[in-house]
Amino acid sequence: MHLLIPAAGSGRRMGSDRNKLLLPLLNKPVIAWTLEAADASSQIEWIGLLCQPHDWDDFKTILSQLSLSKPVRFIQGGDTRQQSVYNGLQALPDDATHVLIHDGARCLATPQLFDRTCDALKTCAGLIAAIPVKDTIKVVDEAMTICDTPDRNNLWAAQTPQAFDVKLLKQCHDRGRREGWEVTDDAALFEKCGLSVKIVEGEETNLKVTTPIDLTIAEFILHHR
Repeated sequence: MHLLIPAAGSGRRMGSDRNKLLLPLLNKPVIAWTLEAADASSQIEWIGLLCQPHDWDDFKTILSQLSLSKPVRFIQGGDTRQQSVYNGLQALPDDATHVLIHDGARCLATPQLFDRTCDALKTCAGLIAAIPVKDTIKVVDEAMTICDTPDRNNLWAAQTPQAFDVKLLKQCHDRGRREGWEVTDDAALFEKCGLSVKIVEGEETNLKVTTPIDLTIAEFILHHR
């Protein structure tokens, strides 16, 4: 299984002047936790790191301090996550038939989640990790007035990894570029193309590190593992 890790973002919402994946989390950078979990997966064999060239030296330094058993290739990221994943798909080895996509900021995902996602992909062409929504969700209009309260029994919060048939995902990205679609995850492209996307049970602790409080929560979780 081939893995693409979008890691081309900034630290704007974190209040940082550099890529948030370079920030420390306990005794190592955020991205190191992501890479080590992926490396510990029994099914991932190749890792593509989607990042901006100005971060390459920092990422190379981090890699030199890790004892990873799997190859990591640097791939230039785009201005958006969607563009980064497109670049990553073009850079996959020719023999790649299935791909996992996992946000670098979801640094608490376990190797077991990666493996469970890989196993589930054997029975479908596209799937995502997700967890049931606990909160009551409100749909609001531009005037901040509630329009609807959907049944939360049918709502799931999307996570990564997400996994797809490479050929189909490339076709979806190509169509998305032609149609000018802008989406926040790859499952949305599959959906727009009329393709089915399944759910695999995610992990409550698989949070996305976006703000300073997320770093604090991540530290708490790691301390209790």
